[in-house]
Amino acid sequence: MNIERIIKKFSDNNPGVDNSIIEKAFLFADAAHSGQMRKNGEPYIQHPLHTAYILAEIRADLPTVVAGLLHDVPEDTDRTLEELELEFGSEIASLVEGVTKLSKIKYRGIERYRENLKKMFLAMTSDLRVIFIKFCDRLNNLRTLESLPPEKRRRIAEETLEIYAPIAGLLGIGRLKWQMEDLCFKYLYPDKFHELEYEYEVEKKVERQRFFQKVKGILTPKLEEAKVNYEIEERFKHLYSIYKKMQEKDRKFNEIYDVFALRIIVPTIDDCYKVLGIIHTLWKPKSNRFKDYIAVPKPNGYRSLHTTIFGPEGKPTEFQIRTKEMHEESIYGIAAHWYYKSKNTHSGYQQPKWVNEIIDIQKEITNTSEFVKNIKMDIFRDRIFIFSPRGDVFELPEKSTPIDFAYAVHGNVGNKTAGVIINDKLGKLDQELKNGDLVEIIVEKNRQHPNKDWLKFVKTKRARDQIKQHAKKSTFDNIKRFIPGINKK
Repeated sequence: MNIERIIKKFSDNNPGVDNSIIEKAFLFADAAHSGQMRKNGEPYIQHPLHTAYILAEIRADLPTVVAGLLHDVPEDTDRTLEELELEFGSEIASLVEGVTKLSKIKYRGIERYRENLKKMFLAMTSDLRVIFIKFCDRLNNLRTLESLPPEKRRRIAEETLEIYAPIAGLLGIGRLKWQMEDLCFKYLYPDKFHELEYEYEVEKKVERQRFFQKVKGILTPKLEEAKVNYEIEERFKHLYSIYKKMQEKDRKFNEIYDVFALRIIVPTIDDCYKVLGIIHTLWKPKSNRFKDYIAVPKPNGYRSLHTTIFGPEGKPTEFQIRTKEMHEESIYGIAAHWYYKSKNTHSGYQQPKWVNEIIDIQKEITNTSEFVKNIKMDIFRDRIFIFSPRGDVFELPEKSTPIDFAYAVHGNVGNKTAGVIINDKLGKLDQELKNGDLVEIIVEKNRQHPNKDWLKFVKTKRARDQIKQHAKKSTFDNIKRFIPGINKK
């Protein structure tokens, strides 16, 4: 990797932006790391160069790319953070300091590990760009894991799969998420990885190509007839996501039918729905496999239309239809959102709701072990959007129930819940809500306490804590009634 490639990549994404500071940062880092070597034998400067290049690829802003070049300087050289601030300003120095803090605690047992995670979560709440740098740093380290001892390789892969990849998913940075997952899969389950890779890349490749051309041959004349500008490409599920699906569904590789999809990229949202209509005219859609993530985006900002149809030879075939902007946001996540919406600044950008939830949990829980447990329980689950009758949108973990929703609306609503109407039909309080459900809570005004049996099925920390709190109060009230003088000192 050389600095010219980084400058070119950044310039391609940001024409007209003065990027001379990138060259300056490279010269500073190169001098600071002079003589240092990596475990794989290459000059150390290659690591920050690769980190900065990945940042430029995901369309990170100028200060983030520069901080990527400098991120190891204070920790691994004799140049100080104060020198960095003098040379490059407080914003870049602050980003480097954030990354340095995350690197301070090494893996020395489970408690230190949890403390490290806690620091990472809290760093996100101050400036998400610190996490972008940390992810790109980690991805480059994963690519060079071969040179490390087996035990350390495994520890880094496990940590990445459990923590880094899910956060990348929450931030919508698909490009980083799948690369990290596949590299970890390769090191943690090498036999399964190579077996799946052979089936996927060798045995099915010719068959996929033939099928793709057949579908394309039927669809493209209709798109041209409708005067739609389009790009059409193959989309393949990544190896780790195939493996995970095989485990979850207890299926063989040949039984996973959404391994392959066709992605259609068009100029406008109107074109997305026009293309959907054309596809459904050509082939019969599979009724339970249509998702409109344009009308109701995923919580990480992902937008697209997904439909599965019975294509040629009756074979189930998935289509993903989106605009160019949606496509780039699906790959680069929040970094692309800033790129499109904020013109390379992050002013005015609202943190995702789940980041604010981390802040709330931190305020309530000081015990590190409990903090990490609750983060993983509430934040790392896939998220769903639920609508109230007034049109308000509430974001909840997947598999949440009406009781979780009620407590998300207000504590009093949760405590007084007596029933629920889901999509205009009477529902059950313990049933799983689905993305896009319209939920109306029926309250009983005279009800004093929630039902402690709800603890058996609620999914969110907020609901669980409120029910426990009132269950204790209810128990204490009952004791007071039966034990004379309990209120007397």
